[in-house]
Amino acid sequence: MKGTKIFAMMIMFIIIFNIAGCGQTASQNTEIKKTEEVKEQKAVSTKSNEDTKKNQQVTLTISAAASLKEAMEEIKKLYASEKPEVSITYNFGSSGSLKQQIEQGAPADIFISAASKQMDALKEKGFVAEESVKNLLENKVVLVVPKDNSTLKDFNSLAEDKIKKIALGEPKSVPAGQYAEEVLKFLNINEKVKGKAVYGKDVKEVLTWVETGNVDAGIVYETDAKISEKVKIVASAPEKSHKPVVYPVGVIKSSKSTESAKEFINFISGDQGKAVFEKYGFHTLK
Repeated sequence: MKGTKIFAMMIMFIIIFNIAGCGQTASQNTEIKKTEEVKEQKAVSTKSNEDTKKNQQVTLTISAAASLKEAMEEIKKLYASEKPEVSITYNFGSSGSLKQQIEQGAPADIFISAASKQMDALKEKGFVAEESVKNLLENKVVLVVPKDNSTLKDFNSLAEDKIKKIALGEPKSVPAGQYAEEVLKFLNINEKVKGKAVYGKDVKEVLTWVETGNVDAGIVYETDAKISEKVKIVASAPEKSHKPVVYPVGVIKSSKSTESAKEFINFISGDQGKAVFEKYGFHTLK
């Protein structure tokens, strides 16, 4: 009888031990499962965050010389197909005005000037990342008249009494005006032309005045003249009569999207961008 009780107790201990072991195993399995689920959730969350970041919309504000308008608008469409997550906003104007806006805190990620002078000034004042600056394009200075005008033959004709009004860019803020002034001084006719000059806020305004016949002639870039059906080129500025018309580009230091800005600059200085600029008459640089 006593042996039977001992045997029964041993059986009970075995059963209790097995139950406890099974419970512990089940608990361990549950913990392992929970750990795996957490890992999976973290992996999904990380991938989701990466995808969101990758597809997050970025807006680039680009301050560019007015003479680039048509080419840059076409590039904008091309870039949208390459980088749909990047939205481009342009601010066109004279390089001097754009420089001043940037100095006063206007939002901008990229600056493209029609002269080195404005870019150099922004670099010296610490507004532009120096390592990002490079020369992008070159242009030519030309004399234009309304399509039906046959009285002007060359730049020297601007000094003749029959010429009453000549459109020029404002030399202090418009690079085209600065180049024009250099040409006129080179030809020794600047003083005679000054009294006839009407000054535009940018090269596009100068072109418009010639197109509408409000002036007898104007000095603009070759690229501006080529896109207009209402003017004709009568002369190109003599070689060495002005500084080279160079368009530098650079990233603004205050930009919150510097990597996207650099990618855009790489695009416009690459094969696709160059093809567009050359289509509009610009000479692209390496």
